Amino acid sequence: MKRVHAITDVPGIKVGHASDFKALTGCTVILCEEGAVGVVDIRGTATGTRQIDALTHLHLVDKIHAILLAGGSAFGLDATGGVMTYLEEKGKGFDVGKTKIPIVPTAVIFDFGIGDFLIRPDQQMGYQPV
Repeated sequence: MKRVHAITDVPGIKVGHASDFKALTGCTVILCEEGAVGVVDIRGTATGTRQIDALTHLHLVDKIHAILLAGGSAFGLDATGGVMTYLEEKGKGFDVGKTKIPIVPTAVIFDFGIGDFLIRPDQQMGYQPV
């Protein structure tokens, strides 16, 4: 039996990362283009998230297509658009008839204590690692 040592050993899972070393920020995406079931456990009192509700059992959508982790505090949520654009170009997402909407739950961290806080993960950076 093969032992799994990394998340990328799981069939269908890809990981990408983009960094800005001047700003000391970046983003990491875990792609599951064919969809995967996810869950969430939110901790803390100042969380920054997008589409996290898609990870609850009450949500209409039962699969996600990527997870994005980014710096930049709430500004870093913009990087999600880049991941969604990539997935849309590949025809991946929740089928709503006219198009497919990629489901990309995102969480950010407050990293303004280091680097240049005026440079944040954005749509271009979100597209880059995939």
